Amino acid sequence: MGAKVLSSLRRLPTTNPFIVDLLLSLLLTGISLGFAFVFTGGSADPEYARRSMDAAGVGLALLTNLVLAWRRRAPLTVLAISCTAATIFHVTGYTTKLNEAAPLLALYTVTCRLLPAVSVLCALGVAAQWWYALTLGPDDQIWLNIGRTSIIVAVAWSFGTSTRMLVERNRQLSALGARLCQEQEDRARRAVTEERVRIARELHDVVAHHISVIVIQAGLARYVFDSDPATARGALSAISDSGSEAMGEMRRLLAVLRVDSDDDDADAYSPAPGLQRLETLADRLRGAGVPVDLSITGTVRSLPPGIDVCAYRIVQESLTNVLKHAGRATTRIHLHYGADLELRITDDGLGASAAPGREGHGLIGMRERVKLYKGTLKSGPGPSGGFEVLVTLPLSVPDTPDQPVHRQQ
Repeated sequence: MGAKVLSSLRRLPTTNPFIVDLLLSLLLTGISLGFAFVFTGGSADPEYARRSMDAAGVGLALLTNLVLAWRRRAPLTVLAISCTAATIFHVTGYTTKLNEAAPLLALYTVTCRLLPAVSVLCALGVAAQWWYALTLGPDDQIWLNIGRTSIIVAVAWSFGTSTRMLVERNRQLSALGARLCQEQEDRARRAVTEERVRIARELHDVVAHHISVIVIQAGLARYVFDSDPATARGALSAISDSGSEAMGEMRRLLAVLRVDSDDDDADAYSPAPGLQRLETLADRLRGAGVPVDLSITGTVRSLPPGIDVCAYRIVQESLTNVLKHAGRATTRIHLHYGADLELRITDDGLGASAAPGREGHGLIGMRERVKLYKGTLKSGPGPSGGFEVLVTLPLSVPDTPDQPVHRQQ
């Protein structure tokens, strides 16, 4: 408990400086009034005061010291009010021993915040106020007291100036450190880019080699196609192998060029996702607390890469919309392989009423993907509530009669 209290007190000057300044002003006020009443008994000191403390004196003392609570917010105004109240306090005959610390602290704050051209004038004003108070007291040792107070004001001004320069230097160092960090990040990003360009050149050379092999083997196969069928078949086999290797290298080349430098995910270097990763996508949503039922019917077969990616992205975007608009609604994904590829994503949430009459960027993007492959997309409230997305993508080869393949939940 004590450690927590000490920790809170240490953080107080930075979290709420006004409270600290208010406590400081109350402390100075208490000290001033204590000297006025406890040590002098409230009576006038003939050497330093012509008037005993009364309600007016207490009010001037309160004004001189309590205004320090706002010294960080309006330093010049606080200094002017404190010096004016202290001067009136002395001119009206109250003791000249009091109300000197508050203008000095206000001067220190002004010196910390403002340039020397302003703070020097303020220091002269505070010194003049002190000198005037000394002339109202005993004449003995007046010049010694004036010299002493001048030194005190000069020290306060020097401390404030040093603090201002230190704060300014720290601010410059902080800005310099941030700029150096940014430059370091830029250099690292540039180094990554240069390395990728180098890798891309190497991969380009590899792909060019495979294509050259394909061209040469194709010419050989055409030349011996009738006279030496065995050699032609070997050349075609070499073409097939080189083409597969070239495609793999091209995928790696595109992965290198499209991955951001801040992307440390190893999956970013993998080929574009397809429907074979639907279960992984569904598991990810289940991990977020959304029940997902995945079912597949028809004869599963390989799809053209573009349609495969298109279907996966549509399911992914639909599940994202479920998270945004339907919350923890139960979601059903049905994938059917037939003459066309059919996708149906439904949920029992309230997403359909979240923004009636408006089509978000997600649906617009899905519609553009489907249009690219001459498909159809229907979206809207489901027959039993919730929201439904129905997509049909035509396939180039008709499928065999439908038969259930598997169902995963």
